[in-house]
Amino acid sequence: MRTDDFWQLIDRARAGGGGEPYAVAARAVALLAERDPDDIVGYARHQARVLSASHKADLWGAAYLINGGVSDEGFHHFRGWLMAQGREVFARAVGDPDSLAGLPQVRAASVSGEEFSAEEMLAVPWDAYRRATATELPADREPAPVPDLNDLWDFDDEEEARRRLPRLAALFVEPPAE
Repeated sequence: MRTDDFWQLIDRARAGGGGEPYAVAARAVALLAERDPDDIVGYARHQARVLSASHKADLWGAAYLINGGVSDEGFHHFRGWLMAQGREVFARAVGDPDSLAGLPQVRAASVSGEEFSAEEMLAVPWDAYRRATATELPADREPAPVPDLNDLWDFDDEEEARRRLPRLAALFVEPPAE
């Protein structure tokens, strides 16, 4: 599956209305299950590459600020939510995690405390393959590379957050006392 095909399927699932990640995931499963099993395997491989490319320290820091803390698994689920936002938002966030401060739902979350997570988006290829074939998705022989995150910074360091992610810090880090 090509990059364009992967994101077009997600766009079609997003166009189904509602925009909630669980609904986008359900529609993506339905759309993907209509395809050839090899396409579903290709989707799974591409999803692994997309997740690997987004496994970056500053994006993890952004998820940490937005969700009020996030574990390794929570960061994975945050990227599932990010995938459900579509290609443009995803690519912009990977390149500039601070751009997430411009999303209306993220701005609203700075007041409401809403957290963003979509484990369902991560399960799309497995659920689609099971629906299409009544068997489990074959194990991938080409695992996506796992980036070295030894450069993680202390996400609780407010000054570092302000330096690295100024727009998000303005929303989620209390301003310094005057």
